[in-house]
Amino acid sequence: MTKFFKLIATLEGLSLLGLFFIAMPLKYIYGNDSLINPIGTAHGLLFVGYIILAFLLKEQQNWPIKKFLIVALASVVPFGTFYIEWKYFKTPQSN
Repeated sequence: MTKFFKLIATLEGLSLLGLFFIAMPLKYIYGNDSLINPIGTAHGLLFVGYIILAFLLKEQQNWPIKKFLIVALASVVPFGTFYIEWKYFKTPQSN
C-alpha cells in the first residue's frame, strides 16, 4: 500500500501545482477558466484519496498522531507531498 500511496502523493502534488500555477493564473490573469474544472476535479479526487490512504497507512503501520497530521497537512502546501514522500517514504538505495 505504501507504493500506491507514493503514487497518489506524487499525482496529488502535481495536481495542486497545476491548479496553482497553470489553471488559476489562466483564469485570473487571462480570463480563461477552461482548466479550472478538470484540474480542480482531479485534484479534489486525488486529495481525498491521499487523506484516506494516509489514514489507512496510519492504522496499518501504527503511526503516531503527529506523523499522520504532518503527512495530512502537507497535502495543502505546494510541494508538501513531495517533501513527505522524500522524508518518510524514501526507499533505501541498493549499492
